Amino acid sequence: MHPVRRTILLLRGALLLAAMIFSLSTCSGIGGSEFSGGGTGGTGISTGSITGFGSVVMNGVHYHTDDEVSPRFRTKKIARGQDRSNAKDRDLFQVGMVITLRHSPGDNNAVEIDYEPNLVGPIAAKDSGPDLAIQVLGHFVLLDNAALFASLAQDSVVEVSGYVDNSGRIRATFVEAMRPAPETFEIKGFISGLPPSDGTGGTFEIGPLPDGSGFTVTVSYTPGAVQELPAGPANGMYVRIKTRDTQPGSGGIKADNVTPFVPRTVFPEGATVDLDGLVTRIDSPSGNTLSFELEGKAVRTDGATVFLGGTGGGTGKDIRPNARVLVRGTEAGGVLSAVTIVFR
Repeated sequence: MHPVRRTILLLRGALLLAAMIFSLSTCSGIGGSEFSGGGTGGTGISTGSITGFGSVVMNGVHYHTDDEVSPRFRTKKIARGQDRSNAKDRDLFQVGMVITLRHSPGDNNAVEIDYEPNLVGPIAAKDSGPDLAIQVLGHFVLLDNAALFASLAQDSVVEVSGYVDNSGRIRATFVEAMRPAPETFEIKGFISGLPPSDGTGGTFEIGPLPDGSGFTVTVSYTPGAVQELPAGPANGMYVRIKTRDTQPGSGGIKADNVTPFVPRTVFPEGATVDLDGLVTRIDSPSGNTLSFELEGKAVRTDGATVFLGGTGGGTGKDIRPNARVLVRGTEAGGVLSAVTIVFR
């Protein structure tokens, strides 16, 4: 064979091999995982806690950011409501933070990463048994790290990120004492127990679950504190409360600011979603259909849903309260139609 032709063939083969490797790394995850973090169309959305970097690792998948996507590409990075797109991943995010990551259809290229803590506030109480728990703005936060629990001083202001269980407690995957401590604190949740308004303000309950079950805290507010809500607050609405109260008193927390907020469990119609969370409710099965909720998000399985892990022999028998599962599915009419479920 002529040397020039042989060189061309070798180069063509090398390019083909490189393309195959690139395709596997971007569409199937690096190192293998249950999910590839993509989908065949629409918007890809993955939510869960960060487990590593290079670029960002979540749900067993490496998501590419910035220059790893393409030269001079910048992933949009929103942290605590601030655009920090110029920051490096490791400088902005930390292992354990629960994030929402949007990626291009069919690949693991991160277009946007959004991090919002569950709450920010002072530790009002600590309880070492039977669970390691701290109380922050009326919310109970469970920790699984004894050293971290011991290091947190009462009255210190902490930022908390984690998953909500079926009693409304936050099972933290990330807790950090904030230095310097902010003067304004915040909680997010669903409104319940709101009586008819006479236009002069009043009180409502706020908690992590949409049906108002579990732990809630009373919030008092004035009309001037309500913003971006022309019709005022309403039961079932998800809001962010900003306050300077250090802990709930006899009248609850006084809100300095009440604004609408979008929870991490709300997705655009038709989006391909990877949702990591705890089972907070289970409905009675009907034939091959099983319906349950993750932090209040409706999930539905059918006869084609694949179950991975657990002890149920590839069935939904392991779907029980507070089981941690990873659901891959498609958003349809406010329900996540599950294609695959992995027991964590």
